[in-house]
Amino acid sequence: MQNIPNGMISPDRTLTSSQDRAWRGFLDSGTVLTEVLNRELQARHDLSLSQFRVLELLIAAPDNCLRMSDLADGVLSSRSKLTHQVGRMEQLGLVHRSACDSDARGVIAHLTDRGARWFEKAQVTYADAIRRHFIEALSGDQLKILESIFEQVTGALERPAVHAVRQLAS
Repeated sequence: MQNIPNGMISPDRTLTSSQDRAWRGFLDSGTVLTEVLNRELQARHDLSLSQFRVLELLIAAPDNCLRMSDLADGVLSSRSKLTHQVGRMEQLGLVHRSACDSDARGVIAHLTDRGARWFEKAQVTYADAIRRHFIEALSGDQLKILESIFEQVTGALERPAVHAVRQLAS
């Protein structure tokens, strides 16, 4: 493969080399950070990162419960994948499910007291890992720039799931 000078578009690519490096850097760092967080949560709390995200959304929700469809949107997961995940969490006593009173087809996921305690402990590990592997690698100015960048990118996506995550987080 030939070297492409910065800013030039390769005839066989649609991205400039700079754009490609930025994109690959985003993907690679996101993948590695996700793996590191997942490993640390698994090792210390027997909890996957996606299970942590479920607990995080439930703890922030009114009455610590959400419709399964809203929870799936919030964790950016398919409904079937979330159903299996919540089933495993239910076996651990972290959540329980019940029928939705207002919609016979709906199912509500509820955070249990055990789930809240488990989340509380895992949250310390999660925050510590983010600080060590992400925050400390950047300056305050770089963090502000990244915040702005990701707000802009997320806003441009206009996906209902992304907006659901934003609403639950605020």
